[in-house]
Amino acid sequence: MRTPLGRVLHYGAAHDGTGHFWLERVTGAAALVLTVVFIVVALAVFGRPHDEVVAVLGSPIIAALLAIFVAVSALHMGVGMEAIIVDYVSKDVHKIAWLVANTFFSVSVAAVAIIAILKLAIGG
Repeated sequence: MRTPLGRVLHYGAAHDGTGHFWLERVTGAAALVLTVVFIVVALAVFGRPHDEVVAVLGSPIIAALLAIFVAVSALHMGVGMEAIIVDYVSKDVHKIAWLVANTFFSVSVAAVAIIAILKLAIGG
């Protein structure tokens, strides 16, 4: 049973519309493509000496692709876990705590990985 306004605005029970649905799908598709790029780069540097690996991973194009891969993957992870938390955690106090922890973890993982990639790219 949906109201006419809910049908027009595509709002479900969470009153959030389809934004999360599409964000999950788009970040999932982008992460899939970027995972292929990551695997190709990883296989290309496998077994090479340290200096060559640093040179390849530090190149601007590869570093940018890896940083985008990390950002998209962390966003996808955060949005997916948010959907699980909202669906399965019933108490509001616990739900808010888990949502804050999820956001903190996702941002922290992305920040640490991107800083490491930038350090390789800049050569610091």
